[in-house]
Amino acid sequence: MTQLKSDYVDDAEIDDELDDLPEDATIDAAVENLESRGFEVVVVDSSDDALETLQSHIPAGASVMNGHSTTLEEIGFDDYLSEGDHEWESLPAEIWSIDDDEERQAARRESQTAEYFLGGINAIAQTGELVAADRSGSRIGAYPFAAENVLIVSGVNKIVPTLEAALDRLEAVAYPLENERAQEAYGVESAIAKQLIFRRELEEGRTTVVLVREQLGY
Repeated sequence: MTQLKSDYVDDAEIDDELDDLPEDATIDAAVENLESRGFEVVVVDSSDDALETLQSHIPAGASVMNGHSTTLEEIGFDDYLSEGDHEWESLPAEIWSIDDDEERQAARRESQTAEYFLGGINAIAQTGELVAADRSGSRIGAYPFAAENVLIVSGVNKIVPTLEAALDRLEAVAYPLENERAQEAYGVESAIAKQLIFRRELEEGRTTVVLVREQLGY
């Protein structure tokens, strides 16, 4: 079942000021600074446009893996990967068909080197840094190096003025909502155990950030 931000926002206390939709000038500045740091950036108006962008970026026959992302669920990518009409190699389908726990965990580790790894982010500093965290690291482990190509999708509500504010957003918005989700989905609390500050992409064309002019994810 698709999980939406609204499923958790009423049960978790968050800092709404770090989750507002920014002005166009703020978005433009963030795009300019992201691009100056080596990230490819695509700005789209809607969730449907975001899904079409992902579809157009991934060639037929490519191996595709995704880390958990409420944003990917909200734009319909998870459903499309599992049920859609595409010619990709869906690594999640292969992984979760494995019965043996050790073999499945090994396959999850190997999937970090997918040709295309997709996921979300918890905050974007207007100055051009990306901030994300995870309990296990499976959601963000591919971002720095392992995956051949990385596609990150984010609502523009995650843009905040500075790196310090991005780290605050992680603590005051993303974590409370993810903690609620984890307790409902898995019966355990989440944790900011593995944290990534993605300051720069040095390999041209490797990492693309798709910014959606909607309030998505957390």
